[in-house]
Amino acid sequence: MFYSHSTGGFYDPSIHTEIPNDAVEISREYWMELLNGLSAGKMIVMNDDNYPVLADRPGPTPEELEGYERSWRNQQIAATDSVVTRYRDEVERWPTLLTPAQYIELQTYRRVLRIWPVGGELPLSEHRPPAPEWLASLPQ
Repeated sequence: MFYSHSTGGFYDPSIHTEIPNDAVEISREYWMELLNGLSAGKMIVMNDDNYPVLADRPGPTPEELEGYERSWRNQQIAATDSVVTRYRDEVERWPTLLTPAQYIELQTYRRVLRIWPVGGELPLSEHRPPAPEWLASLPQ
């Protein structure tokens, strides 16, 4: 059995007539170990001896983490759009779903979301602005 780093493939000489020049020979047992590692989320890299070994996959980059947090923020703002619209519609015909204080708290939360990543807080999700506690109890 052979492994080629350039193609990321395994080659069995009893099946494959052409094997890449960079392919290194591995035992069938090691081939199974590599396959099991791939199935478990590992990746194959070449060590200093140009031999395939399993390694952990790198985590998300800071840019990817920042993208996740910006997406979360945008979803939070969108999720409260209907509450703001409903309050504005109801304001002319008292009573409203929200009290004036809740409306101010909601708008403050939305403003904090819009300016939220400040001071290097991204991509740390533990710095996410908390929603008002009563927000989750509103009817949809």
